[in-house]
Amino acid sequence: MRRIERFETVDSTMTVAARLAREGCAHGTVVVADEQTAGIGRHGRLWHSERGTGLYTSIVLRIPQPVPVMMLALGLAAREAIAKTSGLSPDLRWPNDVLIGGRKCAGMLAQIDGGALIAGIGINVAQTEFPKELEATSLLIQGAIVAREDILIALVEAVDEYCFKEPAEIRRLFEAASSYARGLRVRVDQDGVEGVTQGLDPSGFLIVKQDNGEHATILAGGVRPCC
Repeated sequence: MRRIERFETVDSTMTVAARLAREGCAHGTVVVADEQTAGIGRHGRLWHSERGTGLYTSIVLRIPQPVPVMMLALGLAAREAIAKTSGLSPDLRWPNDVLIGGRKCAGMLAQIDGGALIAGIGINVAQTEFPKELEATSLLIQGAIVAREDILIALVEAVDEYCFKEPAEIRRLFEAASSYARGLRVRVDQDGVEGVTQGLDPSGFLIVKQDNGEHATILAGGVRPCC
């Protein structure tokens, strides 16, 4: 039976899951909270974690997969869970954002702790507004009324499915599901690289063909469409 730890309020589900991993908890252990007071986003940013409106969860994964490939698998899992429960058609933005209508509705991050990969996933379910600077949306804003418990169940099932696939299959599925992975002109926030995406390399990193014909391998950084 899967272990699920539920909280009304925590600082971050990632913090709790990491502690459980160090204590030797089993693969697939889930931590979920109604509210996070210090939710962690990518690059240490705050994840907007309003009480009772989003799915805030972390999963302990004991799988010998490289972190970049696991990030792709988690994106695929979140996308499938959202599509299955809401009927919406999410897009994937490399490496770890799920978008609807061009706005972020879910994100994930991963860290190694306690000999496990701790996967933190946040899905905006029933929020009615966000600070403008976040460029975010929710399933409710997009017209879908979904129970957070239904998304959690679908998400855990999808994580089980995608994270055990072969890396080459994960990369193939991500490219097929993402409008960002191939043929889109983008700019990379972190280093200013600009060009057209050419798919993923064997490690799961994004390849961008620049205007000078050179190919850049993007290891990290926000990717945005550009003219």
